[in-house]
Amino acid sequence: MTRWKTVALLLALTASLARAQPSQAPSTSPRVGAAIRDSLLLLAVEHGVRIVGQDKTRRELGGPFWSDYQRSVRVPQAWEDGDAWYVNYIGHPLHGAAAGMVWNAHDPAARDARFGLNTHYWATRWRPLVWSAVYSLQFEVGPVSEASIGNVGLHPNTIGWVDYVVTPVGGMGIAAAEDALDRYFLEWFERRVRNRVWRASMRMVFNPSRTMANTALRKAPWHRDHRSLSE
Repeated sequence: MTRWKTVALLLALTASLARAQPSQAPSTSPRVGAAIRDSLLLLAVEHGVRIVGQDKTRRELGGPFWSDYQRSVRVPQAWEDGDAWYVNYIGHPLHGAAAGMVWNAHDPAARDARFGLNTHYWATRWRPLVWSAVYSLQFEVGPVSEASIGNVGLHPNTIGWVDYVVTPVGGMGIAAAEDALDRYFLEWFERRVRNRVWRASMRMVFNPSRTMANTALRKAPWHRDHRSLSE
């Protein structure tokens, strides 16, 4: 099977699994099946963007799929991976934060915790951090990953520890910053501005990773669980 066909099959399978409806768990427990489903959709969207937007990814879609994938999975030998600083230190943490927010949407304890200097909020951050780390590992070297779709790692200088560390840890920092902006700035802004377009735009601009997560959750990009645009 050609690489293009294999990649198309993997993305189609990922999207199909993302549409499956997992069984409902008790309302006080994390819905792990739903978190997996929506993380798969986020994964399919991100790889779709890579294929459409990156010449280097499309160039590597030729050749044998499985043998190139096996050769691409390796232990990094350096911190940096050759990407620009804004990719490693802004882009990757943003997608790590989005993965953690997908988890939060299905974990009542994390979802309902309001940002602040309180024990409850910070005690609920470890599970989205772990989820983001697992998501990042899959994104780097899993079956539907940069290694399998684009041969990242086939050349040793294209991988580094930066992605494995900065994505989840930086993602947790960005997610906390977005929670703070949402509570202390966006809510303040929305008490003073009633225009729905302005409200939606500000939410997306100042909470970009939540905007990504909302897309994977099949919600409007500006969605908030307990705050509509018209309030």
